Amino acid sequence: MRKILFKAVIFSAITFTVTGQDIHLQNWRPNDRRGLNVFEAPVSDTAGYTGFRVRLGGDFAMQFQGLDQSNDAGNLVDLGTNFNLPSANLNLDVQLADGMRMHLKTYLSSRHHPEAWIKGGHLLVSNLNFISPGFLEGFMEYATISIGLDEFNYGDAHFRRSDNARGIFNPFVGNYIMDAFATEAFGEITLQRNGFLAVIGLTNGKLNQSVVVNENSDNKPSFYGKLGFDRQIDDDLRVRLTGSWYINTGTTTGTWLYGGDRAGSRYFNVLHSLADPVAGLPAEGGSFDGRFNSRFTKLTALQVNPFVKYGRIEFFGILEHANGSNEFTQPVADKEGAFTQLAGELLYRFGRDENFYVGGRYNTVSGKMRESAADNMVINRFNIGGGWFMTQNVLTKIEYVNQSYKGDAWAGRFAGAGFSGFVLEAVIGF
Repeated sequence: MRKILFKAVIFSAITFTVTGQDIHLQNWRPNDRRGLNVFEAPVSDTAGYTGFRVRLGGDFAMQFQGLDQSNDAGNLVDLGTNFNLPSANLNLDVQLADGMRMHLKTYLSSRHHPEAWIKGGHLLVSNLNFISPGFLEGFMEYATISIGLDEFNYGDAHFRRSDNARGIFNPFVGNYIMDAFATEAFGEITLQRNGFLAVIGLTNGKLNQSVVVNENSDNKPSFYGKLGFDRQIDDDLRVRLTGSWYINTGTTTGTWLYGGDRAGSRYFNVLHSLADPVAGLPAEGGSFDGRFNSRFTKLTALQVNPFVKYGRIEFFGILEHANGSNEFTQPVADKEGAFTQLAGELLYRFGRDENFYVGGRYNTVSGKMRESAADNMVINRFNIGGGWFMTQNVLTKIEYVNQSYKGDAWAGRFAGAGFSGFVLEAVIGF
């Protein structure tokens, strides 16, 4: 009887899931090729409300990596050519009411965490009819409100990055070196009208949530926002330009903007060093090597993003400056420094429905951890590659990556370090 009941439950779940995938959710970015170059959630309802609906989706990604690496000390691990650990996401999108949608994402498998865990979730509201029919209707015609514990809308790069297994919007394998992405308790309002957009938001500045306060706690909220313009000028030309800011003045909050992705780097085991028993040096390396996070405590960050699509040619850029203002008293007063990130990505899409693309990306980060530092720390990365959307939901891509650490400011395993080689990735999103 139990087996029959179990089979019935599984069959009902599968039937519900399959038949439910034809539904269209309000203010929702499709989790497949249709979601390319979609940034903020569309403010206009393209789907009418047809009652409570649940959409089950997911992502799967697997890489085949062939990288070589070296540094001045010659103590980095040897990297072979093989498959990385696959990653998977489970996405739950629920239309709760007219103008009210919930999103919840679970990392089923990721590089950094062996167990399944909730990445985050939020509620998006596009009308206030649940308060009273027509309540603030004129304002909500152009506004959406998001509340939850999830990624918040600083910059445009997070819309194109790989989010654990969700790599279908990223034309390359890796994310940017200074990867602006974090999941914090937040609330934001987005306004969009005639191509102009504005975002204003607040987070609690904390990645790991806790109500415990001690003598070392200096928790402050993070204030962020965005102003921009995004318009389809004609059939061939789309232009978007945005500027974003993020400000946190606490010494125990605000350090997560470039270190909030707990899934891990896309380039596995790069810059990991071997132990040296003679010199008494342990093996070093983690799941996030290949990226850079200054962990400034009192952080102010600004990011400008141009995006242009003309015909089949597509450009996306980053101009970002992040600086700290915390002064240390031990051993002497020394103010936090600043880093600048520049990136440019140029793609050419071709084939039937532009289902193929080739392109390149250049990304550089330079700056100082402390104002007193004599030399800049510099990281340069170059990617070139292409991809093929085999179907609307399946993407295969290949890239060549070359990353190097320049300048006398680097020490230990990073001094004179670099890695290069090819990575293939297969991605499924639905």
